[in-house]
Amino acid sequence: MEKPKLTARFRYWFDNMMSKGPIVLIGWLGLITALMISLMAIIVWLIGTDSQETLVEQIWAFLMLSLEPDAMTFGHWSYRIATLVLVFTSIFVLSTLIGILTTGIEGRLEDLRRGRSQVIESGHTVILGWSPQIFPIIAELIIANKNQVRPCIVVMGDKDKLEMETEIKDRVGDFENTRIICRRGNPMEINDLSIASLNTAKSIIILASPIGDTDPSVIKVILAITKNPQRKPTPYHIVAEIHQKRNLEIATIVGKDEAELIQTRDLIARITAQTSRQSGLSIVYSDLLDFSGDEIYFQREPRLIGKTFGEALLAYEDSAVIGVLSDGWIPRINPPMERVIGELDQIMAISADDDTVILSDKQDLEIIHDAIVVGDHSEVRPERILILGWNACATTILDELDHYVAPGSSVEIMADIDDSDLAFNIICDELKNVACSFIYGDTTDREKLEQFDFTAIDHIIVLSYSDTLDSQSADAKTLVTLLHLRDIANREGYRYSIVSEMLDMQNRDLAEAARPDDFIVSDRLISMMLTQVSESKALGPVLASLFDPEGSEVYLRPAKEYVLANQDVNFYTVVEAAKQKSEVAIGYRLGKKAFDVTGNYGVVLNPTKSEHLHFSNEDSIIVIAER
Repeated sequence: MEKPKLTARFRYWFDNMMSKGPIVLIGWLGLITALMISLMAIIVWLIGTDSQETLVEQIWAFLMLSLEPDAMTFGHWSYRIATLVLVFTSIFVLSTLIGILTTGIEGRLEDLRRGRSQVIESGHTVILGWSPQIFPIIAELIIANKNQVRPCIVVMGDKDKLEMETEIKDRVGDFENTRIICRRGNPMEINDLSIASLNTAKSIIILASPIGDTDPSVIKVILAITKNPQRKPTPYHIVAEIHQKRNLEIATIVGKDEAELIQTRDLIARITAQTSRQSGLSIVYSDLLDFSGDEIYFQREPRLIGKTFGEALLAYEDSAVIGVLSDGWIPRINPPMERVIGELDQIMAISADDDTVILSDKQDLEIIHDAIVVGDHSEVRPERILILGWNACATTILDELDHYVAPGSSVEIMADIDDSDLAFNIICDELKNVACSFIYGDTTDREKLEQFDFTAIDHIIVLSYSDTLDSQSADAKTLVTLLHLRDIANREGYRYSIVSEMLDMQNRDLAEAARPDDFIVSDRLISMMLTQVSESKALGPVLASLFDPEGSEVYLRPAKEYVLANQDVNFYTVVEAAKQKSEVAIGYRLGKKAFDVTGNYGVVLNPTKSEHLHFSNEDSIIVIAER
């Protein structure tokens, strides 16, 4: 092989040197300038001139001349020639230096615009990924941060920094006292994750992409965080969503005790099934999960140690006790009333803030025992439910409905799918309380819809065709079906409840209606849940338990089953009445305000217990109870 020529080696060295960036180039220019000044000064000094300057003075004179070139028409010719060479050299060096500095500054500004600079924050919330869910999450975090000092949210997504900032500003609006910092990067890359300063963050929220099978990507992000060689020694607080139940186990193995995972598909199915049957339940869930009202807090209370859970229910004036968080963060929602509170137990309560869970010193609770209704709840009658549309969540919804409805209930399903679907037939054969029937038809066809006997239908569920259509097309179909159903109800005076599913939260706003029974299930609830858990790690298992059909759940039951109608009672009396049924009363709903938007559709959570009330037969008590 022929040995490279000297010119080729020099060119190779020069190319490498030029590629090392502005700092190296500026250093070389400075060195060249210093050498030229020194060389010219030494030559002039050695040749000698009329002046008696020393070598140091000569070097200084040439240095000043290089910074401010001037035409020299006097002096010895050696001085004139040296000056001429130095002037040309300084012009070349300065012009090159200006070009390098300009290019370097422009490059740095471009890097800043791209969002690749390191974040130096502490106690901030990091959101990894980009999806429509990010806007309600940020909006809720802004509310939660109002009582914080210089709170900060860092968003990292594989998207242009300026685009992210503009979209957040347009969709969220006023940031209050919260600073929002956007950075561009791939959350699955360890080097990119270091930009967001995860080691000093208080919590990390991982968002799934709205497109495709995103669970593997979420799991990889969790792995990149927890297995990072530069990770902090203490556990992270990671909150992530997993769509498919089959991926939950491996995500749990990867995240261990550092990640709280929310299984969204099953959760949405459960919420859909529960809210479709109980008027006002959607409002209760929204109030519990947003930061604008009361939320669930945890408080260790030494004065309750040795007392029973039943006694704790009546120990707070402005907070509604719902359970006990035992050692190991195991939630016990609505435990047995005789359960004794131990030293390591924390009280779980719905309250206005974490500093409002305060024991009451009230001695006389003014409980009116004669107003308490003793006995079991009235029997639940069979229900008739209509499901329009179909997706992967439908089988879970049917299974959930079978847990709640009375024997003899029926579900009619209309969708433009093949009813020979294996999953559909299997789930229908396994149902115990529900009889299923299927009709093939287009859910947007008004004539098809009007064939149903709506006088006999109690609840309607409109499902999105999310498995076969893109989000906008699926939402458009759902919206048209929903508009037909509302028009039919308004024209004929039907009172059926409608729960519909929207994929895009902007379409949810289009479909919103001023009826408590006209609920839109979307990722907004999941977003609120992710936000709540990011603020309090212990809330993860609590919310999972609250939505689990195997445990205690939220119900709205007739007030007449707890206290006498039109009787002057306080809420302490209602709590005592629910306690005698092994239930926890957390609020009420007034039937006369069921359609009042400004009055929260009549729903009141965590009322002041000494407040005097009169309940009618149209009112409900909000309780946490076993079925």
